[in-house]
Amino acid sequence: MPRPDGRQFRRHSGLKHPFRIDTTQHFEEAPILLTTIKRTASYAFSGESTLDTVTAMRDTLDNKRGGLRALLPFAGPAVIASVGYMDPGNFATNIQAGSTYGYQLLWVVLLSSFGAMLFQAMSAKLGIVTSRSLAEVCRDEFPKPVVIAMWIGSEIAAIATDLAEFMGAAMGISLLFHIAMGWGLLIIGVITVAILSLDKKGFRPLEIVIAALVTVIGASYLCELFIAPPDWHAAIFHTFVPHLQGDHALMLAVGIVGATIMPHTIYLHSGLTQNRAPARNDYQRGRLVKFSNREVVIALGFAAFVNLAMVAMSASVFGKHAPGIVDITAAYHTLTPVLGVGAAALFLVSLLASGISSSVVGTMAGQNIMQGFVGFKTPVLVRRLVTMVPAVIVCMTCNPMSAMIDSQIVLSIILPVPLIALVVLSSKPSVMGRFAAGRRLIVTAIIATGVILALNLMLIWQAVVS
Repeated sequence: MPRPDGRQFRRHSGLKHPFRIDTTQHFEEAPILLTTIKRTASYAFSGESTLDTVTAMRDTLDNKRGGLRALLPFAGPAVIASVGYMDPGNFATNIQAGSTYGYQLLWVVLLSSFGAMLFQAMSAKLGIVTSRSLAEVCRDEFPKPVVIAMWIGSEIAAIATDLAEFMGAAMGISLLFHIAMGWGLLIIGVITVAILSLDKKGFRPLEIVIAALVTVIGASYLCELFIAPPDWHAAIFHTFVPHLQGDHALMLAVGIVGATIMPHTIYLHSGLTQNRAPARNDYQRGRLVKFSNREVVIALGFAAFVNLAMVAMSASVFGKHAPGIVDITAAYHTLTPVLGVGAAALFLVSLLASGISSSVVGTMAGQNIMQGFVGFKTPVLVRRLVTMVPAVIVCMTCNPMSAMIDSQIVLSIILPVPLIALVVLSSKPSVMGRFAAGRRLIVTAIIATGVILALNLMLIWQAVVS
């Protein structure tokens, strides 16, 4: 082909133009990529993924796998439990804490996260060693009146938890898609039941969906920290130096503890580990406990990062532009003019992912609690309706945000019950055998439980006096 000056282009034999994009190749690769994604998703949501995971765990316990390949099959229970530490109740308390007191309550989040790691690890260990859930062991070991009282308290905690989670998800979808709150409640109910139906294919598909939603939450807040960077010096200082000023700060601190250490996840974690891995002897159970402890540290460490990021972002943005804000809707409308539509949309996406995942986990916990204490399991749809009805009533009669914060205080008041039971049962050789907790661990757990109980008593006293 002649050039404008009459000379010929030189031919490059077998060589492509260095600056030319081969669009034909990209169009040819697109169907292959879509097919690969489709096959991967089909495998992830099939029973085959569960069978392969069980086989991989068995190979690891038989010392046929090592390194990261050995840890991955055991990942799942702590990831599901971690959702309880990133639910909409955390959004409510963390926004209020950051906007009202800046970075001053970050140390409460950190200490609560360490406490959560301790008790979740103990719960998972109980399930691995006894092949029973915490609720089942309580039913077998404690007097019947105590079991009935624990069951009632646990059901109240489960309903309070599910109320906050369900309302938070409905609020997120309502604001994101500009639909009525009632439609948001209905849509979240349908989505929750659909995700829970994956359990028919085994435990792995449900774990994969929850892990994906947890990733969305973490990625959203990581982006928020880049969009609105906090005062890192103040954030680091208050993360490690305790400071509590004012009576209202105490109430918020108790709310953070209630939102961070969740009664229903304490019960659920043991149920998730009780029959998940095929341990044949005490040596393999010991290895399972080690894998579980590592997963707890990683999963709940990630949850701690999300909670710290929530408070820091709230202090950075709302503390300056909307001090004392206590409403998620108002927080969203504040973010839009301050940081832009993108940051506000990220906030809602993280809230929606949090609400959906925690609604699923809350329903699972409610089923586990009832099955453990009473001995029968309710259908998913019935369990979902039990929490949908209170949520609708609350939305129609009071401020959803205030109800969400109050629900976290209720959780904190009920929290010592499963913690005390867990400490007592973990220390009994008749229950745990050679895996009974040592004196140092029990003393640490007793101190942590005592601190939580003391905070609750101070909160009750403050409420009575005022």
